[in-house]
Amino acid sequence: MKKNTPSRYGTHRASYNANKKRIFATQSICGICGKPVDFTLKYPNKWAATIDHIIPLAKGGHKSDLDNLQLAHFYCNRMKSDKFLIDNKLGNSAKNKKINPQEGPQTSEKKLPLSADWNNF
Repeated sequence: MKKNTPSRYGTHRASYNANKKRIFATQSICGICGKPVDFTLKYPNKWAATIDHIIPLAKGGHKSDLDNLQLAHFYCNRMKSDKFLIDNKLGNSAKNKKINPQEGPQTSEKKLPLSADWNNF
């Protein structure tokens, strides 16, 4: 049985797909780590392009609203998962570090790409 995601099933499928195409056509930077996204890479490559829900669906985020969607690397999106950043100090230190796309982002507590203060959501 396939997982029920907004990109495959449900009432939001058409608007999600339309917004995904729009984002892929207009954005080129990962909204999580801030590094360029290579659209030639395809899944299962961890640096492939994917769509991230800024406010996770598990936290009440909208499934297909353009304001809740952003371009992200597959790896960054998986690391962010459905969590919010709790420790601002961790977020500020991660923003100032350079991220090597071959290794992924590094923080002292957990490998988590951060480009936004998730406490605002």
